Amino acid sequence: MNALEVSDVGFAYGARRALDQVSFTAAQGRFTALLGPNGAGKSTLIALLTRLYDLQQGQIHIAGFGLRETPRKALARLGVVFQQSTLDLDLTVEQNLRYHAALHGMPRAVANERIEVELQRQQLGDRRRSKVRELNGGHRRRVEIARALLHRPDLLLLDEASAGLDPASRQALNQHVRMLCQEQGMSVLWTTHLLDEVRADDDLLVLNRGRLVAQGHAHELAENGDTLEQTFNRLTRNEAAVA
Repeated sequence: MNALEVSDVGFAYGARRALDQVSFTAAQGRFTALLGPNGAGKSTLIALLTRLYDLQQGQIHIAGFGLRETPRKALARLGVVFQQSTLDLDLTVEQNLRYHAALHGMPRAVANERIEVELQRQQLGDRRRSKVRELNGGHRRRVEIARALLHRPDLLLLDEASAGLDPASRQALNQHVRMLCQEQGMSVLWTTHLLDEVRADDDLLVLNRGRLVAQGHAHELAENGDTLEQTFNRLTRNEAAVA
């Protein structure tokens, strides 16, 4: 079973189409990169996956559960790190995690165990009593990942998660998330407009002007010896942004 299945999804803001017949899958235990220029429609797609927007056309299944038919079960299988941070800056790292656990109705003993696991996995054990506002951008993202994993989702969705980070922190975050795939079997959908966050063996989706213009292993999408950058430019050249 795939971690995510998107079938014939379309969305429009009035007369302006932001997504047009988008279909793809994200495989279990894989790092799937969704690459597109600013305005390609990535934000609209993320809003649909997280049910911030209701589906207008098509179907979305998360770990086999339909977002239309069984939204609660589908969303319970999803962990999300949004582009804009949603942490409470005046709470400590641990308090933010406890609040999330309470929202998911976790018994205290279960919450204690899972919080401890995620603090160690994200290398945040020594920052558990630090207020979030005291952390740098990279550590804040790790707190958000820890929070997103507390309820043991099947799919971790990161929407431009490296936005605002310096190059070293971006690289460290990207590597850390990949480690979750390799060591924990986590399924990841990583959205970005930055080519250096994509690797040759990634499952790659290229979105442009609301359409999925390419999908496959990143190294297979290049033609005639082109680099990934050349391939991306060819797929998106002379195209105006729509969303």
